[in-house]
Amino acid sequence: MYNYIQHYINGQWVDSTGNEKIDVINPATEEKIGEISSGTKEDLDKAVKAARAAFPAFSQTTKEERAALLDRIADEYEKRKDKFIEIIMAELGSPITFTTNVQYQMGLNHFRTAAKLVRDFEFTEKRENSFVQKDAIGVAGLITPWNFPTNQVSTKLASAFAAGSTVVLKPSEETPFAAMLLTEAMEAAGVPKGVFNLVSGTGDTIGNGISSHPDIDFVSFTGSPVVT
Repeated sequence: MYNYIQHYINGQWVDSTGNEKIDVINPATEEKIGEISSGTKEDLDKAVKAARAAFPAFSQTTKEERAALLDRIADEYEKRKDKFIEIIMAELGSPITFTTNVQYQMGLNHFRTAAKLVRDFEFTEKRENSFVQKDAIGVAGLITPWNFPTNQVSTKLASAFAAGSTVVLKPSEETPFAAMLLTEAMEAAGVPKGVFNLVSGTGDTIGNGISSHPDIDFVSFTGSPVVT
């Protein structure tokens, strides 16, 4: 059983302010494989506050520092390959070949590619008589779907980190455990406190909360309208 009944806020796993849990079911066997906490508005507010506090310092890091962070995340991701495959097969109900060659690999590729691209990206440029500077947007709220539990999470996180934005992630409550394992990888990679935050829960509460939160500057969600 995979039981992650805490949220990841400001660099540590913390208990929810609520008591409700959500069962996670393997769609191939229809058996319960674990449970997560059904987060509350208060949990989300704490995560947003942490991301907001971490933004000024993280947004001022150099692109080389952010690229190195992305590479460290990818290194830790690779160390957990067998565990990622095991978890994705269980929560998504997908076969091993597809899980390994598509689900696992796509997640890894996003971090590696973002690290390479940000090293070559020019954040300032001159256009005729104008000077253009590209700055991080702020706190990004990320909402991901059930069907690509590493791909969608990784592409959103890698892009946000490369740009210098801090994040609050809500993974799908149907396939949340790969994101939880990725959290452990990011913690081991030394992602600064508050730069990454994860709140599990429903679209009604956490999804709507992210999309309407006054202190979230940018929202990226993939999925049907029920996501938010």
